[in-house]
Amino acid sequence: MGKRKWLILLALVVCFSMVLAACSGGKNAGEDQSKDPAKEPTKEPAKEPAKEPAKDEMAMAVDQTLNVNIREEPPSLHPGSATDTTSGAVLNQVFEGLMRVNQQGEVEKAMAEDFKVSDDGLTYTFTIRKDAKWSNGDPVVAGDFEYAWKWVLDPANVDTDYAYQMYMIKGAEAAKEKGGSLDDVGITAKDDHTLVVELEQPTAYFLDLTAFHTFFPVNAKVVDGKNDWAQEKTDNYVTNGPFLLDSWKHKDKIVLKKNPEYWDADTVKLETINMFMIMDENTAKQMYDKDELDWLGSPTDSIPLAAIPHYKSEGELNISTLAGVYYYAFNVEEEPFTNVNIRKAFAMAINRKGIVENITKGEQQPAMALVPPSIFEENAKGYFGDNDAEEAKKLLAKGLEELGLSELPTVKLSYNTSEAHAAIAQAVQDMWKKTLGVSVELHNEEWGVYLDSMGAGNFQVGRMGWIADFNDAINFLEIFETVGGNNYTNWESAEYQALLKKSRTELDKAAREKILRDAEAIFMEELPLSPIYFYTNVWTNKEKVKNVEVSPLGVVQYKWGYIAAE
Repeated sequence: MGKRKWLILLALVVCFSMVLAACSGGKNAGEDQSKDPAKEPTKEPAKEPAKEPAKDEMAMAVDQTLNVNIREEPPSLHPGSATDTTSGAVLNQVFEGLMRVNQQGEVEKAMAEDFKVSDDGLTYTFTIRKDAKWSNGDPVVAGDFEYAWKWVLDPANVDTDYAYQMYMIKGAEAAKEKGGSLDDVGITAKDDHTLVVELEQPTAYFLDLTAFHTFFPVNAKVVDGKNDWAQEKTDNYVTNGPFLLDSWKHKDKIVLKKNPEYWDADTVKLETINMFMIMDENTAKQMYDKDELDWLGSPTDSIPLAAIPHYKSEGELNISTLAGVYYYAFNVEEEPFTNVNIRKAFAMAINRKGIVENITKGEQQPAMALVPPSIFEENAKGYFGDNDAEEAKKLLAKGLEELGLSELPTVKLSYNTSEAHAAIAQAVQDMWKKTLGVSVELHNEEWGVYLDSMGAGNFQVGRMGWIADFNDAINFLEIFETVGGNNYTNWESAEYQALLKKSRTELDKAAREKILRDAEAIFMEELPLSPIYFYTNVWTNKEKVKNVEVSPLGVVQYKWGYIAAE
C-alpha cells in the first residue's frame, strides 16, 4: 500500500485507545498493571495536586458519585494474582498496602503507621495501625500481610506472575522455585501490630513495592481455605481500602462504595464509584458527552482519535508523562523469529514517528529502547534508527541466508481487541509488506483470551505493553529475566540474568545504573521484542471532578477525589 493509501487508512481510524498492558501490564495491557520507595525518583507528578481552599472542599455536590469507564472485565480481583492495569485500577481503591501512592505520586504510610529500617538496610519493621479495619469490622493485623505474601510465594499457587517482585525477601525465591520452606521466608508477624521483613540484600525501592497490589494484605480469617473468594462479590470479598466492592456484574459494571471502616474515612468524600465496562471508545465518548461518564481516557479508558483535536483546542485535554512502553513481542521459539537478524529487520522496518503522529496523537514518543527516557534519559534516542528501511533489508537478507530461506513465510501479528491496536497493526502490516515484502495476517482476541494465547506461546508477533510498577529500570528489565510470567517472548540469557542479579547487590547508584544499562544493551542486541512508543497519559474530565490525580506510573487514586457543586 502506498503512502497515500496509508494516510487514507489512518484517516478512517476514528478512535484512539490506550493499551491494555500487563502491569504495572501490567496493563490495560500497556497500562497493568500495577502498578515504589527509595527509587531515586525520576518520577514527576502527573500534574500539581489541586491546591484548592478548604472552603471549596465544602462546596461539594450533594451526590458524591463518580462515573468512570474501565473498558472491560478485570481478569482478576485477587491482589496476589492480578497482573494488569484494569484489575489494578479496582484493587488500588478497595485494598491498601503498608504504603500508598499519594497525590504527588510518592509513597506514604498507609496501613503502616510507622516503620524502621536497620542500619544495614536488610530488616524492615512495620507497625500496623491500631485503627486499621477490614470492611467487615475485623482488625487488620500483621498476620494478614504474612498470610497474603506467603500465599503468593507458595508454589501450590501457580497463578502468581508477580511473585518475582518479592524475591528480594529472604528465602522467597527458594520457597517459590527451589523447594524451600515457607517457614524460612523472612516475613514474620511478631504480633498483631508488628510485621518484620528480612531482605536478602538492601533494596532501594522496597517501600514502593509495598504500595503495589501484589503486596496488599487479605483477611486471612475470612479467605483461608476459600480458593474462589475473589471471583464474585460475596461476603468473603472483604477489603481494607477507602472503598469496598458493593456489586460486580461481570462484563457490565463494578460499583464501589465508601468504606465506613477505613481508618482514614474522614478524608474520603466520594460515596459511590461506578466503573463501567464499555469496550467501544465512541460509545464511551457519547456517554461522556451526555454526562453519563465524568472521566474519559487514561489511565482506565481511551479517547477516540477524532475527539482529541477538539478537546485540545478547548483546553480540556490533559497529557502527562507515563513510564511505560508499547511493544511487539517476538516469539523466539517460532520461525522466522528464532533468528536475531530477522527480528532486527522487522523492528527497523517500523515507522514509529508515523504511528505516533498519525494514529495515537497523544504526544507519545517513538521507542527504540526498552526502558523509558523518564528513567534512562539517553533512551530518548535509543539503540537503532526509526524506520531504517535500508538496514532492515540488509538484515533480512542476512537472516534469510542463515535460515536457509529464499523468502519469508506469512507472519501472524496478534493484538487484543481495540481500534487503536487494530489501526497500528494495519499500519505495521503495510510497513512490513512494503519494506520486507512479507505477507502479514492480522489476528485479534478479547483481552482475557489474548493473555491466555500469549502465555501459551500461541503467537508469532504479539502486541503488549508495560507500565512501570515502580520507577526503576529493573522493573522493565526483570520482566525478561526468565521465561514465563510476563515474559511472553520465551527469550532468556545467562549473561543478562547475571547482570540483573549483580545489580540487586550494588549499592552505588552510578555503578548500579551502569550494570542495568549493560543489561539493556544485551537485550536490545538480541531484540526479542520491537518497542513501538513510550506511553503518555491522555484524558479529559468534567470540571466538577476535583482532586483525582493520575501518576506517572499510571496509578489513579480516588481516595482524595470529590464532586464539586455546579
